[in-house]
Amino acid sequence: MEDLLFLAHRIPYPPDKGDKIRSWHLLRHLALRYRVHLGCFVDDAQDHRHEPMLRDLCASCHFAPLDPRKAKLGSLRGLLTGDALTFAWFRDSRLTRWVGETHAAQPIAAQVIFSSSMAPFAESVKGFRGRRIVDFIDLDSDKWRQYADTAGQPMRWVYRRESRLLAKAETAIAARSSASLFVSEAEADLFRQRPGVAAEHVHAIGNGVDLDYFNGSQSYANPYPPGGPVLVFTGMMDYRANVDAVRWFADPVLPLIRARHPDVRFAIVGAKPDDTVKRLAERPGIIVTGRVEDVRPYVAHAAVAVAPLRIARGIQNKVLEAMAMARPVVASAEAFEGIDAEPGADLEVAGDAAHFAETVCRLLDDPAKAKALGARGRQCLTGRYTWESRLAPLDRIVEGT
Repeated sequence: MEDLLFLAHRIPYPPDKGDKIRSWHLLRHLALRYRVHLGCFVDDAQDHRHEPMLRDLCASCHFAPLDPRKAKLGSLRGLLTGDALTFAWFRDSRLTRWVGETHAAQPIAAQVIFSSSMAPFAESVKGFRGRRIVDFIDLDSDKWRQYADTAGQPMRWVYRRESRLLAKAETAIAARSSASLFVSEAEADLFRQRPGVAAEHVHAIGNGVDLDYFNGSQSYANPYPPGGPVLVFTGMMDYRANVDAVRWFADPVLPLIRARHPDVRFAIVGAKPDDTVKRLAERPGIIVTGRVEDVRPYVAHAAVAVAPLRIARGIQNKVLEAMAMARPVVASAEAFEGIDAEPGADLEVAGDAAHFAETVCRLLDDPAKAKALGARGRQCLTGRYTWESRLAPLDRIVEGT
């Protein structure tokens, strides 16, 4: 087995949020074929308990602790140095030293960098002649542009600055790498259109879903208190795009639904709800769970899974997981982007608040239709969305064949 360096901006376990789901499956796939040396940050103290399992999987590991509060303050140095705040956030001399020592001790054949923020650590090794693969996942620079479009001053200026500097950095990192990966063809095509990007080195490696784990035919205890039908949203609730989504759904959409279905409830299921999300629980019919050990019972016992994202990049795992659980899904166009499914047959795609509310109500009015939509959604994923099939092209890309 050859040696491979894998760098990730967040510990790739447990797979309980979008980027960690992807990084975990990439790591596990590569560990079957290489002696993997893992370097990553740990920004949640609870995740340190998973280090022994990753040490068993990998040839060596370095877990760099990251305090988000200190990192946020440290990132402000970027305003003085002219750097993107993202790179200042993830600066760590001990991780840089470990990367150098690992290269000195092991014949590293390839580097796999998960997110552009980890590229400086890989590039700190001088004279490396192996293959360097950067998984950008999605275009962070465009995400910051979207943030700027909805923010007031002074944050609009900060977000626009970050978007501009990250876009420049993304292009430069790709130019110094053997291949660039994105989570969907839409993201890859957007990047290929940039001046200075070698289109032939840009690849789409889509996300999959574990159809055995996310299986709606299994029996789960109902986690909800007695009451009316539940509309469920899942995701990390300190993530700006998720916060924006549930606030929008709670404000113009949910009242329209409750006008026709007064007993309907909206469950927001996910760790680290910020203060604005917590306050939503004060409204009639809204449940905010916080962190849960297993999201599957909450999805299984929901009447409809909703994904009303307005700020989105890449493929939404929450949509794939709900479809895998055979639940009817109503998604925004932004949440649907990059998913190979047929709107109206495998899931529903809705637009403005009135359209979104009407689409959900139609499913609540017709449980048989909702059940059929969920069944077709799961069938759509079978075969096409297994992680094995999605990651099959990765081997050739890493090997350069």
